[in-house]
Amino acid sequence: MKITDVYANGQFGLSFEIFPPKTEAGEAQLFSALEALMAFRPSFVSCTYGAAGSTREQTLELTVKIRQVCGVTTAAHRTCVGSTVEGIRQWLKEATDLGVENIVALRGDPPKGQAEFEKPEGGLAYANELVALIRQEFPHFSIAVAGYPETHQEAPSPAVDLANLKRKVEAGGDAVITQLFYDNRDFFDFRDRYAEAGITAPLIPGILPVVNVSQIQRITSMCGAKIPASFLTELEAYRDDPSGQIDVGVRYAIRQCRELLDAGIPGLHFYLLNKAEATFRILEALKLSG
Repeated sequence: MKITDVYANGQFGLSFEIFPPKTEAGEAQLFSALEALMAFRPSFVSCTYGAAGSTREQTLELTVKIRQVCGVTTAAHRTCVGSTVEGIRQWLKEATDLGVENIVALRGDPPKGQAEFEKPEGGLAYANELVALIRQEFPHFSIAVAGYPETHQEAPSPAVDLANLKRKVEAGGDAVITQLFYDNRDFFDFRDRYAEAGITAPLIPGILPVVNVSQIQRITSMCGAKIPASFLTELEAYRDDPSGQIDVGVRYAIRQCRELLDAGIPGLHFYLLNKAEATFRILEALKLSG
């Protein structure tokens, strides 16, 4: 199945995002998590890769393995980082040969040690260029791109960031998956501006359930997302209680998702961090499936 089909005709799409594990034990944990979550009949699972493409080949292998083992549609992430245009073409040819149908096309974060993204020699500088390459030369792929409810950290303004997103969609993006966020007002404001800009691709909220306060503070500091003060206070009360932090995070995500569902979103995309417990509890409470 292609991403274009997932959200067609008003269908709801449930999706999960994972990353390639570095060890056999990590892979076993991942497949155990996915096995549990298959009960909710996800529409697709997307597979990212490490900074600077450090697990790029694993991404394709894992994308295929998940499709075969779990019987679920998959999507492979692809960025512009550390690659020439010809290198990207070769990767896309390999993905095609492996039966991959969906690509999540991203510019990618600057490699470790670089403060800012630099265009690789012979490569691409922007995600819209990657999307255009895929659409023009490999039109059989369905493409998802990223959106930022709280504005990308490198964008000079929300308006410029939204214009960049529109370029990605006009270049061939079929759906937009958002960065994580914890205040639905940010998403709803973003959705209004998205519609006003004339962007019509399905806009899918990205959800990262909080399971550890230190971890989420580190993640949000890197991506520029905010944690509402009341939510952070509640988490801090359980800083020395790991299970208590998970309970708080799950309750918050259930409320957040219910409000989003009531507002008519076309799907939900959960960032799993390769674990199932929190997302399983949330989906069970919501009685939700793809």
